[in-house]
Amino acid sequence: MASIRRTLSPAYHDRSYPNGANSPFSVATSPSHKLLSNGKYPSSSALLSVNSFAVNIRRFLSSRKTWRKSIFRCLVFFLVGILLGMTPFGHVTEIENHDVFFEIKPPHVNVQLDSDNSDRKRDEILLDAVSLGVDLRNEINTVESYRYDFVPRKQLIVITPTYNRAIQAYFLNRLAQVLRLVQPPLLWIVVEENAASFETAEMLRKTGVMYRHLVSQKNSSDVKDRGVHQRNFALGHIERHRLDGIVYFADDDNVYTIDLFENLRDISRFGTWPVAMLAQSKNKAILEGPICNGSQVIGWHTNEKSKRLRRFHVDMSGFAFNSIILWDPKRWQRPFLNPIRQLDTVKEGFQETTFIEQVVEDESQMEGIPPGCSRILNWHLHLDIHNHAYPRGWLLQKNLDVVLPIK
Repeated sequence: MASIRRTLSPAYHDRSYPNGANSPFSVATSPSHKLLSNGKYPSSSALLSVNSFAVNIRRFLSSRKTWRKSIFRCLVFFLVGILLGMTPFGHVTEIENHDVFFEIKPPHVNVQLDSDNSDRKRDEILLDAVSLGVDLRNEINTVESYRYDFVPRKQLIVITPTYNRAIQAYFLNRLAQVLRLVQPPLLWIVVEENAASFETAEMLRKTGVMYRHLVSQKNSSDVKDRGVHQRNFALGHIERHRLDGIVYFADDDNVYTIDLFENLRDISRFGTWPVAMLAQSKNKAILEGPICNGSQVIGWHTNEKSKRLRRFHVDMSGFAFNSIILWDPKRWQRPFLNPIRQLDTVKEGFQETTFIEQVVEDESQMEGIPPGCSRILNWHLHLDIHNHAYPRGWLLQKNLDVVLPIK
């Protein structure tokens, strides 16, 4: 069947359509569109939908091509960058593991000096010129103090037996004030007998010194030196907890100097020094302790009565030793492996020598401090206070305040 093609009449171009077919925004239609099955041309809305679909297809295809090009370019640049990064440029010098020193050179300072005293002033002016903005005040003292802070100090373990008696508060507070001035580390072990008193515990909390408050349950009323069991209890505490430091027996009724505790840190095994004692009922002092040639012990100061009886003539507050000897005897090659303790069965005045014989063998294992043993670092006082009444709670019952009227 032959198709009939009909051209549009010129009159139709001037005709306006409600759907805006002849508007500038309309899609141009070709006169060669095929007829529909009913012999009529398709409507303008159908033509627009077909054209818009074709446009979208073309845009989609063009966008896919654009994305492909972009991805391809990215891959190419990525591969080129990897190749450039792996390619070595220039010469790389290997730096060995050596110390590197940086030197800061100050700017040159032109100083005009007089002919006189030029050599003497040149050093002063150059030192003032190279200040670099740093405050040098007290620099020498600061460096010296910081330098010694880096050296670890040995711990001091001070053992003090105490009991309820007159002016006990005065004795403990006086010793506490001395220990407070000693540079740390320092551990103060205060041992009471039977029970811990509230007054002693309250005083220890206010001292500012690191302490341990212990109680010895063993009765010491039948012993002449009632501090024997208390010292042994402190030694057992050190041995059980393996405390490391220099052990020193410091009774609360003695007088001590700050230099004594600073010299204790120089002891490696066993140290000793002379002690001045006030004789009872006599207006004189007795010196007891070692005679030293430098730090070597070559003799002893003593009285005639005990010269031939005691092996070592040392006061209880005149020696100190390393605590490792208590809990590691093999390290110090100690001949006896029994626990080192003070003996409560010996006579008065022999507590010191029998204890020292368990720590050292002879004077060759001793160290005299300070060098030459020429200074008195502490005093042993014999004060008879047994007849004085002990105030309960460290407080006097009577009011000592006196009110005087103003005249």
